[in-house]
Amino acid sequence: MKSPPREHQCEQNAHPSVVQPNKSALLKRLNRIEGQVRGVSKMAEEDRYCVDILTQIGAIQSALDALAMQLLANHTNGCVRTAIRSGDGDAAVAELMNLVKRFAR
Repeated sequence: MKSPPREHQCEQNAHPSVVQPNKSALLKRLNRIEGQVRGVSKMAEEDRYCVDILTQIGAIQSALDALAMQLLANHTNGCVRTAIRSGDGDAAVAELMNLVKRFAR
């Protein structure tokens, strides 16, 4: 029988389920972003001014970036820290750097 996922318990290459700290806050942010996307869709349906739609898209991108940074911080402070302490830090740091490169584009 599998044990339930533990907060920040990560194993390299296994990609287990990880319980996110502040999960309810993360879900609230995602729901807010989802609402913003629906709002942009409605704006397009209503033939709203392009600049207004683009402004809202910029707000959505900023919200997604902030959410991504929070998840990155959670991963670094949890999974990466745990891997380093257990002597498996090289792979965790390499994975972290690949993530940072993706978001730095």
